[in-house]
Amino acid sequence: MSAEEDEEYVEYVTVALSRLRRSAYLLCGDAHRADDIVQSALVTVYLQWSKIRRVENLDGYVHRILVRRYLDEARRSWAKVLLSWRMPEMPSRTGPSVEDASAVRSALAVLSRGQRSVLVLRFFCDMSVQETATVLGCSTGSVKSQTSRALTTMRRLLGEQWPGVDQRRLEEARRV
Repeated sequence: MSAEEDEEYVEYVTVALSRLRRSAYLLCGDAHRADDIVQSALVTVYLQWSKIRRVENLDGYVHRILVRRYLDEARRSWAKVLLSWRMPEMPSRTGPSVEDASAVRSALAVLSRGQRSVLVLRFFCDMSVQETATVLGCSTGSVKSQTSRALTTMRRLLGEQWPGVDQRRLEEARRV
């Protein structure tokens, strides 16, 4: 890879890393596994960078790789150990309470992998139905039906957690 391509890759990763970590965390619910999934996806992106750097929707392409790494990792009965020489710095966050965030993560964990993937891509990564379908390699109708079922389940689970929950509170918790 040329020095120019290497610089472009570093710039892209610098901008996208926090979004990728958040997406991976929401998919798997574990910060350490999320970092492993992101690392695996970024290695793949690096190896293919000269081919994919000019893709029209680079974020969508990289998120597709990320979701595939998550699904591949979830299918395996064992996990590879990827070591790091230092712990990543975790910034402090302001926003919804820990209880609200925990309730949303718990509700996400109940969903199937497909439904969880659809919700994370649609609402946390702000992808359209078409982009989500492309990333997951399925039809837009499948994305819509999975989204509907997942949201129904989330509303039921969060309604049990928060009797009388209103949409504002759900929206605040979604941002976690």
